[in-house]
Amino acid sequence: MYAILKTGGKQVKAAKDDTLIVEKIDGEPGSSVTLEEVLMVVDGANVTIGSPFVKGAKVKAEIVRQGKAKKINAFNYKPKKQVRKRWGHRQHQTHLRVLEVIGGK
Repeated sequence: MYAILKTGGKQVKAAKDDTLIVEKIDGEPGSSVTLEEVLMVVDGANVTIGSPFVKGAKVKAEIVRQGKAKKINAFNYKPKKQVRKRWGHRQHQTHLRVLEVIGGK
């Protein structure tokens, strides 16, 4: 059984005992989180598709750690104008371990 869920503006496939890396979710490592924006639940041959979400479907997960993604470097350059600008960005992430996928109706 697995579910497709929406978190942080992205869609993620989640099955029991999977480790997911998603956009930052508030919470301390070791605490549990319930994700309720489930778009689709697949249980063998039974497929439940929501419009937009499946009613009653949830994904329970535990926060493993909070961290940052790999640094993205960016650079602006304008020829003949002495304009050179460099910057970087590291996105905040949450690592989750899926404990349970609860199917809806």
